[in-house]
Amino acid sequence: MKDLTYSKAEEELNSILEEIETENVDIDNLTKKIKRACELLKFCNAKLKSTDEEVKKILEDFDKTTRLEKGEDDEKEDE
Repeated sequence: MKDLTYSKAEEELNSILEEIETENVDIDNLTKKIKRACELLKFCNAKLKSTDEEVKKILEDFDKTTRLEKGEDDEKEDE
């Protein structure tokens, strides 16, 4: 899963789901497909979580920077 992206994982999950829903998976491969789907879901959940954390950090940093800039502007106006 080294080169796996969220989009590729989602695409593969959709493919597996379609195969299962249309009953195009033989019973011998069903377990393999389900295991792969679980791996992909874990990957996607981890990716979503890490992305959420990164976005929150970026927004916090942006908010701090914005407050500092406003504080600097207030000080300049006082002079």
